[in-house]
Amino acid sequence: MKMVMISYNEAIDIEVMGILEKCAAKNYSKVFGTFGSGNTSGIHLGNDIWPGRNNIVYIACEYAQAKQLLSGIEALRKSVAGKEGVKAFMWTLEACT
Repeated sequence: MKMVMISYNEAIDIEVMGILEKCAAKNYSKVFGTFGSGNTSGIHLGNDIWPGRNNIVYIACEYAQAKQLLSGIEALRKSVAGKEGVKAFMWTLEACT
């Protein structure tokens, strides 16, 4: 099993959720309104000085689906390059109960 974490600007939530739907990722956990800073996206702290927030989606899945999710996010990154931040990470799950 793999864990995929996608961190992205809340402005592209529909696009990210569309990738999950296309990849048949029906089981996920979503965290709304996270804050952070990225090289491309800049700082998002949800305040007047650094407006904007991010969302994070976690998906535990098999390797093939994880690769499909990462490919979808890579394509999205290219289409929104320099406009909105989105990044995906994948790691191995040692246990899942």
